Amino acid sequence: MSLLPTPETWDASRLFEHVSQKVTNTVLIRIMPVGCSQMGATAAESFCAAAAAEGGGDGADAYVLESGADGGGDVVCAAEAHLAAEAGVEVGEALEDEADAGDPDARGAWGRLRRLGSRLLLLRARDDDVGAAVCAALKDWNIGKLCFESDTEPYALARDKKVSDFAMASGIEVFTPVSHTLFDPADIINKNGGRPPLTYQSFIAIAGEPPAPIFEEYSELPPVGDTGEYELLPVPTVEELGYGDISQEEIPPFRGGETEALRRMKASLQDKEWVAKFEKPKGDPSGFLKPATTVLSPYLKFGCLSSRYFYHCIQDVYRSVRNYTKPPVSLSGQLLWRDFFYKVFFGTPNFDQIKGNKICKQIPWSENEELFVAWRDGRTGYPWIDAIMIQLRKWGWMHHLARHSVSCLLTRGDLFIHWEKGRDVFERLLIDSDWAINNGNWLWLSCSSFFYQYHRIYSPITFGKKYDPNGNYIRHFIPVLKDMSREYIYEPWTAPLSIHKKAKCIICKDYPKPVVDHDTASKECRKRMGEAYASNRLDSNSSKGKPSNLSRRKWSHGDHGASNSSIAKLLRTSRSE
Repeated sequence: MSLLPTPETWDASRLFEHVSQKVTNTVLIRIMPVGCSQMGATAAESFCAAAAAEGGGDGADAYVLESGADGGGDVVCAAEAHLAAEAGVEVGEALEDEADAGDPDARGAWGRLRRLGSRLLLLRARDDDVGAAVCAALKDWNIGKLCFESDTEPYALARDKKVSDFAMASGIEVFTPVSHTLFDPADIINKNGGRPPLTYQSFIAIAGEPPAPIFEEYSELPPVGDTGEYELLPVPTVEELGYGDISQEEIPPFRGGETEALRRMKASLQDKEWVAKFEKPKGDPSGFLKPATTVLSPYLKFGCLSSRYFYHCIQDVYRSVRNYTKPPVSLSGQLLWRDFFYKVFFGTPNFDQIKGNKICKQIPWSENEELFVAWRDGRTGYPWIDAIMIQLRKWGWMHHLARHSVSCLLTRGDLFIHWEKGRDVFERLLIDSDWAINNGNWLWLSCSSFFYQYHRIYSPITFGKKYDPNGNYIRHFIPVLKDMSREYIYEPWTAPLSIHKKAKCIICKDYPKPVVDHDTASKECRKRMGEAYASNRLDSNSSKGKPSNLSRRKWSHGDHGASNSSIAKLLRTSRSE
C-alpha cells in the first residue's frame, strides 16, 4: 500500500485500468505515513505520495495517514520536512487551472482528479493501526475491489497481509501489482532455485531486461461513492506533522514531487556524454552546489519516479551514442544495484540485523556511546567527516562516496561501532533512505557482507582532500572553520595557535580535537576485523559435514535453505562497488 507514480511514468498502469473501468465500489488505497523513517514510512512520503498524483488518473483514490510504522513514531529531520513541504506546495498549487484559480480544490492533484470526475480521499488512522483503518473503510464503503502496489518491506508485508486477508474473507477482489522495482523479487528468487542471488553478477544473469513501462492516459474516472461520516482531510501542513518554525533551517536544494523528479531526470539525461561516461564509484563527493550524481534517489524511494521509466530513458540515451559504460558501474547499473539489494533482502531473513542473518559476518562490535554521539552529531574532530554528517542533518542527502567515508569511520575504519547504529541514523535522516538499500550498504561498508576487503580504509584526512584541496565543502558546512588556512583545513589540530587565532577557531574550544588518532585506531580495527573473520571461518568449518534440517528442506520465503558453507562460497564471488 505504498505510493504509486502517475500514468506518465509508472509501471503498474493495470492498477489504474482496474480503477478506471466503469465499475463501482472500487478503491485504490495508499498509505501515507507520518513521522517515521523507512520507505512506506516517512513524513515526507505523505506529501510525495500526493504529489505523485498530480498527473491525474487515480480514480477513487484513498490515502490513509499513519503516525508510526514501527510503533515508535520517530520524528524525521527538517530536510524531510522541507521536501514534504515542497511536495505539498506541488499538490496544492502546481499546474493551477486558470479557470478555477480562485478555488484551492481545483489546483494540482485535487483539481485534476475532480476534472476527471473523481477526488482524493485522505484519511487518518486511529491508534496507529493503519490496517484497521483500511479494513473499516472497505467495510463501511461497501468496496468490491481493492487495488494497491505490492510492498516488500517487513512492516508493509504484515500490514498488507492483514488488509488482504480481511478483504478476501469479505469477498473483496484484491489486485496488487509489483512496480516499485524493475523486477518482481519473488520471480527472481524462483528463477534462482528458491534462493536470493547473493552477487550482482548472478542477479544480472538471472534478471535479463526489465519490462517496459506502460503509458496510459484517462479522460474520466468513475465517481467516488458515499463516504458516509468519514472525516476527509486536506494535505497536512508541516506544522501539523509536528514541526515548529523551520524558517531558520538551511533549505536543502531538493524539491518534492513528480514534476521535480521528471525535470531533474530530463536535465540529467540531456547531457548524453555525461550519461555515457557515468562510472560509479567515481565522482566528486565534495560537490554540493552541483552534485556529481542525478540525486534522483529520493524520488525513486518515494515513488515520484518509476525505476522502469528511468531505466528505459537511459537506454534511449545509450542507443543514441557510440560507446557507453556498462553495469555495474554505469548509470543503468545503479538501478540494477537497487534491485539487487531488494532481491537479497526479500529472500534473507533478518537482513536488517546481525542476529540470525546468515549472510552477515558475526563481528563483536564495540559499545561506546560517547564516540557514537560524536560521529552522529558531526563532532569527531575530523572536518571532512563532520561536514558530511552536518550535510546529512541539514539536507538529508550526501554523495555516495561521502556516505562511504562516514560509514567506514564509524565501523571497521576507526571507531569499531556496530553498523546497525549507523544504519538507524541514516534511516532517520536520509531523504532517500530505502530499507533494502540502506541495510545493504551498511552491511557492505562495514565488511559484514558482500564486500570483505576490510583492510581498505577511507582516510578521514586525505580522501576528501584529493577532491577538494581548498576545503570549500568543509567551510560551507562547518562555518567555524571557514577562515582556517588551506594548509590545515583537514587537520586543524595540527595548526599552531597563531593560525587558530587568525581563523578565530581555537581547537578544543570552538572545534573539537579528533576523538581518536586515525593511524592508531585504523590499525586496531584491522586487527579486530582479522580476528573476527578468522572466528567466522572456524565457525563455518565446524558446521561442514553436518547437514541440518534446513539444508534438506526446500527453501521458501522467510526460510533460507542454503547451508553456511554454500553461502560462503557464493559470497566469495562478490565484488566491490
